[in-house]
Amino acid sequence: MPTHDKSEKSVPREQFELRAYEIFLQRGGSDGNELEDWLRAERELLGDQASAASETPDANTGVRPIRPRAKRAGAGDSSSD
Repeated sequence: MPTHDKSEKSVPREQFELRAYEIFLQRGGSDGNELEDWLRAERELLGDQASAASETPDANTGVRPIRPRAKRAGAGDSSSD
């Protein structure tokens, strides 16, 4: 799971874990979205600081981090047999 930078607000890892688990349960407990759950928990617990950090280009490469895309309803549902 991703970790947060020590320069950000101090939030214990357990709070991220608990919130990510709550999000998992809200989604019905389906597997496959662990990263999205964790990132949402970070955004919620860290607030605007996490959003700003995710938009900042990496100091070494100048490249912005890739954000996960939202899943579209019906995407990948090609059950036209």
